[in-house]
Parts: sequence; C-alpha cells; structure tokens
Amino acid sequence: MPAIPACPVTLTAAERHRLKKSAYGHKTPHQARIRAQIVLFAARPLPNARIAERTGVHVDTVRTWRGRFAELGLPGLADRKRPGRPASFTALQAAQVKALACQLPAETGAPLSRWTCPELAREVVARGIVGAISASTVRRWLARDALKPWQHRSWIFITDPDFRTKAERVLDLYARTWQGRTLDAGEYVISADEKTSIQARCHPTLAPGQTRAMRVNHTYGRGGALAYLAAYDVHHAKVFGSCEPRTGIDPFMALVAQVMSQEPYASAKRVFWIVDNGSSHRGKKAADRLAAAFPNAVLVHTPVHASWLNQVEIFFSVVQRKVVSPNDFTDLAQVGDRLRAFEARYNATAQPFQWKFTTSDLDDLLARLDRHTADHPEESSVALAA
Repeated sequence: MPAIPACPVTLTAAERHRLKKSAYGHKTPHQARIRAQIVLFAARPLPNARIAERTGVHVDTVRTWRGRFAELGLPGLADRKRPGRPASFTALQAAQVKALACQLPAETGAPLSRWTCPELAREVVARGIVGAISASTVRRWLARDALKPWQHRSWIFITDPDFRTKAERVLDLYARTWQGRTLDAGEYVISADEKTSIQARCHPTLAPGQTRAMRVNHTYGRGGALAYLAAYDVHHAKVFGSCEPRTGIDPFMALVAQVMSQEPYASAKRVFWIVDNGSSHRGKKAADRLAAAFPNAVLVHTPVHASWLNQVEIFFSVVQRKVVSPNDFTDLAQVGDRLRAFEARYNATAQPFQWKFTTSDLDDLLARLDRHTADHPEESSVALAA
C-alpha cells in the first residue's frame, strides 16, 4: 500500500509565537504542550514517524493533531465537545425543586418544621414533578444557589417605636458623645446586666491526655444556681462583678453602689449606665431611683429586644466560654470563687472591645428592614401585633 502523505502545515508568525509559548511554557498542561510540539515539528516539515519518536506518542496521535491543525488552525487543537450522557432532568424540574425548598413545609401541607434533602426528594416525587430523584441530586441543585432550607436562625422584628432614638444614644455613648457633645475626661460609660442561673452541676471532669480530649461526665447532681451581675467600663475595659442568689432591684442597686462608691466614679461629673429593659432596671422609675441614690449617675436604656447593643453581653459570652463551660463546679461557693478570680484575671490584661457598629450602620439596618417589611407587610403586622 502506498504511504499516506502527511498534511502540510504552514504557520504564520503569530501562530508560531503562540505555539512556542504552549510548547515550552511551564504552566501549560501536558496535552496542550504535546499538541503544540507536534504542530511545530510538522511545520519544519518532519514526517509523522519522526515526530512521534521525538514527542513519545503514537504516530496516529501525531497524524490526528497534524490533520486537525491543517484543517482548523489553532482552534483545532482544543478538545471537541463530547455529548456525554443525556440530561435526566429538565431545567424546569430543577427550578420547581428550588421553588419548593424556598417554601415553608407547613405552607405546602407537609407535616414538617423544615426541609431536608431526603424529604424534598420524597416530596417532589409524590407531587409528580419527577419520576425519581436522589437526595444528593437535590443537594447539588440547592448548592448552586446556596440554598440550605434545613438551617434556621432566630429573628425578631423591631417592636420598639423609639428604636432608633434609643439605639443612637447608646451608640453615641460608645463613641464618647452625648447629645451632640463629646464626653469630658471625667465622664464614664458603664454597661451593666445580669447573667442568670449559673448552676453548680456536681460531676467530675477528666483532664485531657495524649490523643484524648477532656472528658465531661454526662450525669450530674444539681447544686443550686446563682446570678452574676457585672458592670463593664466600656472605655477602660474594667469589670466589676457581684454574685447574688437571685436578681432584682436590690442586687442591681448593690452593684451600682459597689461601682459608684469608688474612684474615679464617685467624684465623676457623670457616669452613664447602659442597661436593657430587665425588671431590675426597667423604665423611668429605675432611672429616678438611680439618680436619687447617685446624682451623677444617668440611666440609659437600650431599645426593647436589643440587648445585643449592650457591650457587657460580650463579656458574658467570654465568661460562658472560659469559665462556665464545661460546668463542673462542686458547689455554689466554687462558682463564685472562680467568677471572682476570672474577673481579676480579666481586668489585668483586658482591652476595650473594638465596637464597630455605628449610627451609619444603624441607618443601613433600618433601611433594609423597611424594605423587607414593605415586601412582606404580613410579617410587619404580625410583629406589631406581638
């Protein structure tokens, strides 16, 4: 049989430049490098057998890529599109599954609190949207749009009509401003609240060892509970704490007296006390009570359901992580001793919290909530009714 003549290859200067970059580039994929080398050798011209020997591939491979370049040029060196397996589901079916995932199960008649991928797969089959589908396919579809209907987080709508005014006062104090005027050096901001029901759960805890985590016993005996009251100097990162059997007006006023009876607060021009709307310090009566006992003290309330604006809550979260959990106290005396010891340890090295939420952020938050309630007026009416 006569030999099959090799396809002639002629390169332009631009094609030669691009092929050389592909043939000798350090980041070029191996297949693209071999194809570029085949075309460069073919342009010399070299026979297919010699090119196969130099590139280490079969002569049929050389013939294939030489022919494709001769016919299509540089685009011919790319892989052709493969048909693959035909799609099992249509785009409409995928959209219907996503739409179902964005509905509450109760609204669709399903006796579930939230969707999971297996439940969604069963539901779409029961509705006749698809004949059969796996939970992994549903999960893959939802992942494309970052949908996770099995997750949830708590949320509460703003019900305080004076939310912005109250929140702005607190945020201004954090920025050392009150009623448009910068605070003097002799004015202080205290954030105070109570951490209730710290229990003494009497059970042993085993120390960690090599390749073994600390072990906390599942069973325990109850040893009672106490409340931890704390006042946090926002700009000086100093904590004043008190352990009490229960919360109430008297324990809170005792905490105030503990702080206000010592310097620099006793002789300060003003000391602002930021508190939430708990029963121990709620409303105008609490403000009058505080002013009567300490004329230089000013009570400032956060909005209703906005304890997250109270910086002492950050300190309480530190206490929860570093002191209370895991709860292995033998009795309430040990609870109090550890809280007081941690308080001294914290004050020795503490720095003020880097509070970044400003009045501008507050305006952005309220604007987003206004847009949301405008789109969902029924949620707004439910919140107001609550």
